[in-house]
Amino acid sequence: MNNQQDSSNSDRFEVRATVSDHFAWMRTRLAVERTLISFLGMSVTLIGFGFGIVQFFDRLEEMPGIPSARFPDASRDMGLALIFCGIMAAIVSAYEYRLLNRYLRSGNFTSIAGLGKMRMFTPLYGITVVLIIIGTFAFFALLFRLV
Repeated sequence: MNNQQDSSNSDRFEVRATVSDHFAWMRTRLAVERTLISFLGMSVTLIGFGFGIVQFFDRLEEMPGIPSARFPDASRDMGLALIFCGIMAAIVSAYEYRLLNRYLRSGNFTSIAGLGKMRMFTPLYGITVVLIIIGTFAFFALLFRLV
């Protein structure tokens, strides 16, 4: 049963090496790129907003005439949670991006990809890694009160 199911899944699409199919493949590939870019934008926003919340409420505590907070660590915890969510979103989106790219370059799609055995590295991998490093630094800086 599994062998029948596996063979039907691999042959479920008719892939023809035509110009229109190649450009359809390219549109799909660029859609995957845009999806990663959207996730990275969301990750930057979460990390920046989390860091900003902590800094804002720390400065607010220092202002004269402002009563002290009932839960002084709540803003720090919320900021850390947002930064952690931003880091995880970047990691998960990079993993999904890699899986989708691997799928688009495998099986019957290799004939329309037009890339041969060439490895495909995009600047988005580098940007994602840098974002994860910055987010991790921000997380631990706030966790250990380095900033």
